[in-house]
Amino acid sequence: MPRAVTVGLHAAIVAVTEEEPRILTVSEGAADRRLAALPFGPLDPDRHRTLELGLRVWVHEQTGMDLAYVEQLYTFGDRDRALAADGRTLLLAVAYLALVRERQVAEGHTAAWQGIYGFLPWEDRRDGEPEILRARIRPALAAWVKAAAEVGVRRERRGRADITFGSGATQWDGERVLDRYELLYEAGLVAESARDKEPGAHAVDAIRPETGFGAPLALDHRRILATALGRLRGKLKYRPLVFELLPETFTLLQLQRTVEALVGVRLHKQNFRRLVERGSLVEGTGELEPDTGGRPAELFRFRREVLHERPAPGVGLPGLPAGD
Repeated sequence: MPRAVTVGLHAAIVAVTEEEPRILTVSEGAADRRLAALPFGPLDPDRHRTLELGLRVWVHEQTGMDLAYVEQLYTFGDRDRALAADGRTLLLAVAYLALVRERQVAEGHTAAWQGIYGFLPWEDRRDGEPEILRARIRPALAAWVKAAAEVGVRRERRGRADITFGSGATQWDGERVLDRYELLYEAGLVAESARDKEPGAHAVDAIRPETGFGAPLALDHRRILATALGRLRGKLKYRPLVFELLPETFTLLQLQRTVEALVGVRLHKQNFRRLVERGSLVEGTGELEPDTGGRPAELFRFRREVLHERPAPGVGLPGLPAGD
């Protein structure tokens, strides 16, 4: 049993650049520097007046970045998945979600931006069901279901696989990002599950070329990333968080592509624009963006007044096929 508890502060810092959702990673502080990690560090009660201030200090020290939008995400502390290297200290991880516009990492820092779908490749469905899901994950889960000795266990596993990955008559639910990662972890299909079964092993060593389902992150950080992406997808419907990721002025196509990058699906163009206009989320600037490769598009800005006009001013996600 753990004899002590250490509180760690972790940051999932998300940006969208050129239609790709990206996460800021570091190597500092990770037990295995061959793996990327989310910015994190221990809470120091003598130095950090609050958890969030402590987080901001660690992020600045490791990346040189000062954060604007930050919200607490979740607290992770499963005993079997959060033990320190000594096997006795429980690592309690308090995770935060931060939204920024990508910028170059300050000189002298080892932080780097990486694509989120490199870690969670089954979550990007903008070009249809991804190959890794169709050709590898579904067959592997089917084998996992079949491997259960008891009929009841097989039935329970099949039900979970259908619900989380949208198999059979069950539709894909974009917000179940954490559920999908957890199922792959339980089925032994991600490197972290192999690592955690062997005390002292590193996730890099646990990867076999034929089973690498997305790149691993240090510690339990891919679990935190999955939680952050699921939370962000859900909140887009009722909070205007997407505008934290856009420049001051933008075209409606830029807005749509940013939302699509986060939710991992293509949206019907006209339906999406109707939702945005009906919600009075944006206003025209009277200026045009000439660099569109075609007809100049009008530039818009976010109407911050909407935050005071109604309680849930999200962009909405029209559940219809994409269109031009």
